[in-house]
Amino acid sequence: MQQTTVTLADVLAAREVLADVLTPTPMEFSQALTDRIGMPVHLKCENLQRAGSFKMRGAYTRMSRLTEDEKSRGVVAASAGNHAQGVALAARLLGIDAAVYMPFGASMPKLAATKGYGATVIQVGTTIDDCIRAAQQHAQDTGAVFIPPFDHPDIVAGQGTCGLEILDQVPDVRTIVVCTGGGGLVAGIAAAVKGLRPDVRVVAVQAEQAAAWPASLEAGHPVALASMSTMADGIAVGRPGDVPFGLVAELVDGMETVSEAALARSVLFLVERAKLVVEPAGAAATAHLMELGREAENRYEGPVVAVLSGGNIDPVLLLRILRQGLTVAGRYLQLRVRVPDRPGSLSGVLALLAEMRCNVLEVQHHRRVPDLTVDEVAISLTLETMGHEHAAEVRQALLGQGYRVDQS
Repeated sequence: MQQTTVTLADVLAAREVLADVLTPTPMEFSQALTDRIGMPVHLKCENLQRAGSFKMRGAYTRMSRLTEDEKSRGVVAASAGNHAQGVALAARLLGIDAAVYMPFGASMPKLAATKGYGATVIQVGTTIDDCIRAAQQHAQDTGAVFIPPFDHPDIVAGQGTCGLEILDQVPDVRTIVVCTGGGGLVAGIAAAVKGLRPDVRVVAVQAEQAAAWPASLEAGHPVALASMSTMADGIAVGRPGDVPFGLVAELVDGMETVSEAALARSVLFLVERAKLVVEPAGAAATAHLMELGREAENRYEGPVVAVLSGGNIDPVLLLRILRQGLTVAGRYLQLRVRVPDRPGSLSGVLALLAEMRCNVLEVQHHRRVPDLTVDEVAISLTLETMGHEHAAEVRQALLGQGYRVDQS
């Protein structure tokens, strides 16, 4: 019968398995987040882990314990990207053939990296559930061993080694905030940390548009979501794992959610202020702290460690997120200004914007707007500003000069 829980001893054993394979990921102090929430914040950089996320910890631990017969039959997994890469790299290191089912629409860099590590990639369906069904059928048909992304004691124990590193790197830590999907990472960290330091608070954070844990914890058992829609594909899991569930229910001190806008702001913040590229799923913990701001002092004790769980992001998605993050932060302002349709009107608007220290990114003229008069033209402007206050000042300056201004 499969073990259904994970103990500190299991995590310590996993650390021995991984000792010659992985080195501890960096722990970076964040002055910017410290100033923002009023207590010391450190960033656990699992985005800099081999294969770009914490997933290698659990995948290698599980696969290293397969029998020789099981290894000879190969392994199969289902993933949108991070687990795929962890399994592919672990398989290469262990000399095991790996097949990975990934959905159509999966990030091109994640597909390329998985193939680059030597796995056979099969694309099927549009969701992880589609891929899991296909991978399990593959296992049944071929005898390959299915490697789940989070729902196995070896996987959870392997992920828990991140918690041991946190205690080594920040011995006086009081709160650990963890990005959460199926629950393997936060369950493993909680098992390790609570086994050594039961006084440390462990907090899980989900994307609110893919948050299966709150209802599941309330029900007392895993409950599947009817639908999900989030940019944080790494934590877009519709049903918590059975193995992590008991650990999370018993050991994790809080379950929080963050909005899509907060995730975008967090990705932007980490790029600008920490010089770290982190995918939306990996930025959920810092998004929660940023949303709390000084309120964090009433919720948690410091020092705080926020786990950056992954950095595997498609550059095209990163560009979109940065643009959205800049917009949410008030750094992009889109306006439609109505001016007389005669020479010099645009130059007058641009001169005023120059005085206001705005950078004009895009300009478009519109003459086919229903409520324009025959002697008017609408000018759509995309501006780079210094934040919400500056954006409000720009808008007021335009109004003060008699321009009719609409939010674009």
